[in-house]
Parts: sequence; structure tokens; C-alpha cells
Amino acid sequence: MELPDVQCCVESLTCMQLTILMVPFLHRVKRNSHSLDYFFTGVAPGINCAEFAVVGHVDRLQGGYFDSNSGKVILTGEWLKDNKDEEHWNKITKISQFYQEDFNVIIPAVMKLFSQTGGIHTWQWTIGCELHGNGTKRGYSRYGYDGEDWLTLDLSTSTWTAANAKAVITKQEENTAKAKGHKNFLENDCIEWLQKYVEFGRSTLERKVPPEVSLFQKDSSSPVVCHATGFFPKAVMISWQKNGEDLHENVTLRETLPNQDGTFQKRSVLTVSPEELDKHHYTCIIQHSSLEKEVVLKVSRRRGGVWMGIIVGAVVTVLLVIICVGVFVWMKKQQQSGQRW
Repeated sequence: MELPDVQCCVESLTCMQLTILMVPFLHRVKRNSHSLDYFFTGVAPGINCAEFAVVGHVDRLQGGYFDSNSGKVILTGEWLKDNKDEEHWNKITKISQFYQEDFNVIIPAVMKLFSQTGGIHTWQWTIGCELHGNGTKRGYSRYGYDGEDWLTLDLSTSTWTAANAKAVITKQEENTAKAKGHKNFLENDCIEWLQKYVEFGRSTLERKVPPEVSLFQKDSSSPVVCHATGFFPKAVMISWQKNGEDLHENVTLRETLPNQDGTFQKRSVLTVSPEELDKHHYTCIIQHSSLEKEVVLKVSRRRGGVWMGIIVGAVVTVLLVIICVGVFVWMKKQQQSGQRW
């Protein structure tokens, strides 16, 4: 019998139902830091997908997964596949199997709280840690049910915060001892594993890929969008200036999103009237660790009332590349014809 597409199932569950849980944590990773996140999802019977799945991410790159169909850890990150630490992966498999059994008990119990006797329901747990370049550690542990927050761990007090009245009941069961266990994991094993994974995939995780940047607007009355894509690592700064001064009003900074090739994209939206754009000088500034200097995009007017971005500095680089290619082609033709220059 053909197994369901585990990758598709896991990604759809993570995207659709863990978004609420992860927003406070997934986008706060700073420069010179690394993060390890685990996404646990249990699904009540009745969906053509694995009933239980765990996905592990390092710096937002998927490293592997466990699901109830395979019953073992499957490494998906190319940067992890060459390591030979079988003992470690066997340990992760056993931990995943333990939580699979745990979820089998939790889901029916929570369904009972809501007087639910059927249908598709999900129980999510996400836990992860960060290690910054200065040695600072951060961590979190959070539960959710059907895409809504349920319990959140307060690391400073080793206690749980319930998101609603029904969650208070399970909060009493998630006792202080378990909270301390989570805290101990986040401050020790999680950091140790993160360092191990970074060492496994250093060439991938610490590579630097510069962003492709653009500035566009649908029409003269639409917001101006400053877009950066294809960059790695994840941390990037996109800001606006008005007449050379930092601008924060009427600016909406979107979340950093992953691309399919393991790079990232981000956009910042400036909402101002056509009159304001005519009257003042606006620029978008992109800063990334792969760039020797910041990229500046000037908002300028073109025929038809549409605003375009002019890449200051990057244009020079493109022109140099074109010139070099032209010279190379010309020299090859000269060599083939037997002439010298």
C-alpha cells in the first residue's frame, strides 16, 4: 500500500495549524545565532495523513522528521545525511516514539473537554532553543489545540500559562516537575544538540548568499514594496528613509519567509499618497551579513505614474559584469581569428 505524502502532510499541518504557535519565536533569530525547533503534531483518526509527526528545523532549515508511518527518524537535510552518529538518531527515534504514545492519550482527553466525539482534531507541541554568538541562550515550549494556543511555558518561573478556561484543567496536570524538565532540556540537551547539528552542517548553515532586491508598485496609488529574496542566513534588515531620515510611520514589515531552495525572502511595504511620493525622496535600505555595504533603492518616477527602484551601487556591479563579459567574448573572437589586441 502506498504511504501518504508525509512531507506534504507535515508541511501543511505545520503551516496551517502551527503558525499561531510559532509567530513569537520563529522570526526573532538574530545575526550570529543559531536555532533548533521541533514541531510535534498529532492528528485524530480520519485524515489521510500520518497520525503523528515530528519535524526538526535548524535555522529554519528542515533537518529531518519522524512519523507514525515510518516509525523512525528520516533525515531530509542534505547537510545532515553524511553524518554517522547512529546512536544520536536512535535516541531521537525513541524520544519521538515516546511522545507518539503520549499524544495518543492527550488528544482523546482534550476532545472530551470540548465534548467532541469525532472529526479531525490536532494537538500541537512546539519546543526550541537559540544560542547567540555572545553565549546567550533562549528557549520556549508551547502547546496548541486545533491551531489555537493552549499552554505556554514561562521559563523564568517554571510554570505554565493557560490560554483559555479549558486549558486550565490540563495546566494542573502539566505540573511544575514537567515544566522544570522542559526547562532543563532547553538549557542543556537542546543547546548540545543544536551545537552538534551546526557542526554537522556548518558549510550550509553558515554560508552567506546575498539577496536579490527590487522595488515595485502596481500603480501610482498602491503601496510601494521593497522586496529581498534568495538570501542566507535568515537575518536581514529592511528599512525606509524619507529625505535621508529614518522612517517608521506607514511602514509594514512582513515576516521573513523560507524559499524552497533553503534561502529566505522578506518584504517591507510603504503606504503613502502619490502626492507625498512626488514631494519627498524615499529610499529603501537592505542590510545583510553577505553584503559588504548596504543596498539602497531609490524610489523614482517613470512614465505612466508607476514608481520603480533604482539600485544604487548594485547597478555599478552589474555594469562591470556586463563589461567583463563583453571583453571576454571579444578576446575569444580575436584569438580565434589569430589577431592580438
